[in-house]
Amino acid sequence: MYNIIDGKKLAGEMRSEIKTQALEFKSRFKREVGLAVVLAGDDAASQVYVKNKIKACEEVGIKSFAYYLPNDVSQNQIEDLIKEIVGDDNIDGVLVQLPLPPQIDAERVLKLIPSDKDVDGFSAENMGKLCIGEQCLVACTPHGVLKALEAYNVQIKGRKAVIVGRSNIVGKPLAMLLLNADATVTVCHSKTENLKDECINADILIAAVGKAKFITAEMVKPNAVVVDVGINRDENGKLCGDVDFESVKEKCSYITPVPGGIGPMTITMLMYNTVTAAFRRKNC
Repeated sequence: MYNIIDGKKLAGEMRSEIKTQALEFKSRFKREVGLAVVLAGDDAASQVYVKNKIKACEEVGIKSFAYYLPNDVSQNQIEDLIKEIVGDDNIDGVLVQLPLPPQIDAERVLKLIPSDKDVDGFSAENMGKLCIGEQCLVACTPHGVLKALEAYNVQIKGRKAVIVGRSNIVGKPLAMLLLNADATVTVCHSKTENLKDECINADILIAAVGKAKFITAEMVKPNAVVVDVGINRDENGKLCGDVDFESVKEKCSYITPVPGGIGPMTITMLMYNTVTAAFRRKNC
């Protein structure tokens, strides 16, 4: 019998704790925790994501600073804005919504965000600290995966974890998190040979490949824990993950659904990172 890892429920519980921490910060330092969100261009999905992040800020008591730039913004204009934002002591975290318009060098922009305000956890410094096990701000989706596993008392230490996907946003930082938690980690990708053989040996199988229903039942070890990070549309336009949920669920001990699994945890971990950054900047 499989168990559902309910990310929506867990995210709600965590947001209550984050709200308490945000109120404590306001009481101690006489200002609200601040998060700046920069959106350039008219990408519809990005607009929805930013709206959801601002809504989450309101829910937990974080003050949001939203900056909307036109699609034809120049490199100098967006860089000047970022420099101004990062110098504002009322702002504890800075997030630049990706993708940026094609004329913008995103790498140059992101490098302007100091590591102590990099609440996305994407900076080279934060990624490097994660690799060597030092305190840092961790990328939100991987951190959400780890928190979900911990909340459901999934044993990580000594277990074989297989991650399908090697992106800088999910696969690589998640591999480091699991290594730091004493798992034996394999990262698979488009050039991996015998992918099925790798997956079927996993005690913890994490799909972050971006292909609808890519992981099927024959790729899953009996009683494995399956985590689905993907967000896709199936042939009927219905939201689905990278895992063929209906065929895989009966083989699992635990599985995350889509929607309602890791998705709600991602924005929650952004709120968590922002409050964490605020306290750390006060040496707390």
